[in-house]
Amino acid sequence: MSGPQVVLVTGSTRGLGLAIVQALCQGFKGDVYLSARDVPRGAMVVEDLQREGLKPRLLQLDITDPVSIQAARQHFMKEYGGLDVLINNAGIAPKRGDPASFGSQAERILQTNFFATRDMCNEFLPLLKKDGRIVNVASIVGYITLYMCSPDLQARLCSDDITEEELVALMKRFVAEAKAGDHINKGWPNSVYGVSKIGLMALTRIQARRLRREMPQRGILINSCCPGWVKSDMTYPNGTKTPAEGADTPVYLALLPPATLEPQGEFVVDRQVQVWAGSPTGATIDEGP
Repeated sequence: MSGPQVVLVTGSTRGLGLAIVQALCQGFKGDVYLSARDVPRGAMVVEDLQREGLKPRLLQLDITDPVSIQAARQHFMKEYGGLDVLINNAGIAPKRGDPASFGSQAERILQTNFFATRDMCNEFLPLLKKDGRIVNVASIVGYITLYMCSPDLQARLCSDDITEEELVALMKRFVAEAKAGDHINKGWPNSVYGVSKIGLMALTRIQARRLRREMPQRGILINSCCPGWVKSDMTYPNGTKTPAEGADTPVYLALLPPATLEPQGEFVVDRQVQVWAGSPTGATIDEGP
């Protein structure tokens, strides 16, 4: 694959995603694409950044729409011969006071945070150029929630032989059991957001193993990360980090130099790899009624 370097950031018209775009416009030697479901809104954001002296490009993209993903894929193949960096930042969280049932929230949130992000990975991973990078924006909430799962679920989610098909089946099972009101009895915690991020982190590990096995010569790295508790609409806005501070680790992973071998398939916080072993303490999560 040939062509100028290019990076795509999903969910990037505000908050953390926008801060990632701003940082990449300053530090990435290539074209930076800001994606938006709403093109007029995206165009306004691009105009604002241009007034700051930055030069992002705009792409219409709804990661929950397979047709939209395919159109984006075709764009990068035609214009660039592939993609250098994909940052999967798009995600949603339960809204405070949301009257929807826990099961309905599970279906909606996992559709975006896990299933649609998986679609992005699977569509764009084959397009990545040599030394390409995928960064999946996860959360420390997922790391904590993992250890609130039953021992059997923990063992499978952390195992080195879990397949992508098995992981997908587990995420579908969680949604079904959440809708039936039986998820706690089946060993799941009471956190839709947490489970969605567990799935994303486990998917990252699985796809890293696939890269090591099938495409070691291409030097592609895929990692997940926690940007920290960033002040945004999603944190209502009680975060402790600015979006610019939260962008540091995702951008660091996106710009790892060519021929870098590690981290690969890891969960990274403040540029440090977190080991999936032992139980975090001092925090609880409950999104239930």
